[in-house]
Amino acid sequence: MSWSSGKDSAWALHVLRRQPDIEVVGLFCTVNQEFGRVAMHAVRTELVRQQAQHIGLPIQLILLPHPCSDSAYEAIMKNFIKHAKEQGIECFAFGDIFLEDIRKYREVNLAGSGITPVFPLWGMSTKKLSGDMVSGGLRAIITCVDPKHLSADFAGQEYGESFLERIPASMDPCGENGEFHTFAYDGLMFKKPVHISIGETVSRDGFVFTDLLPAQQMTESS
Repeated sequence: MSWSSGKDSAWALHVLRRQPDIEVVGLFCTVNQEFGRVAMHAVRTELVRQQAQHIGLPIQLILLPHPCSDSAYEAIMKNFIKHAKEQGIECFAFGDIFLEDIRKYREVNLAGSGITPVFPLWGMSTKKLSGDMVSGGLRAIITCVDPKHLSADFAGQEYGESFLERIPASMDPCGENGEFHTFAYDGLMFKKPVHISIGETVSRDGFVFTDLLPAQQMTESS
């Protein structure tokens, strides 16, 4: 399972685990090596490791240089795909919902590898999907906001009914167009919640990020 640390990956995992003919054996996540964070979501790798531990699956962190060219990224991923195939992996699953160009990119990169891309959330209504996530007990925090689409004040807030009621009606409620990103910390896919504390909110590279801290780290620093 391709793991972004966010709600869509978490819910896609939940959907996959309900399918008797699929066995999810692990997660993989691309990480900015210099900063030790998930790209765009800006989540610390320590928290991603905690997610995997609380889900009960191993996770492979794929380290990317900074900056990372397209050719470097493709070479790193090609090696990872080759290694996964050698380990007997048959499919990679992704939490994409409706962006055709992203799906096509994944399909092209996996073509001829022997690994089949799977999209368990594909084509679902994002209005219904967002409601199902919230009513199904998925808990997540907004870690990144694109202020061109959503007020910076939403960074660090809970993804829930209140959030969905207050966002602009024209905006996708799952943030599929990159309006916001999340960190999932509890729900049906977790054996126990990941305990976090809300850290500093900063503006960088045209986006607004809220830093999430492992709960014990906040305690030790206070």
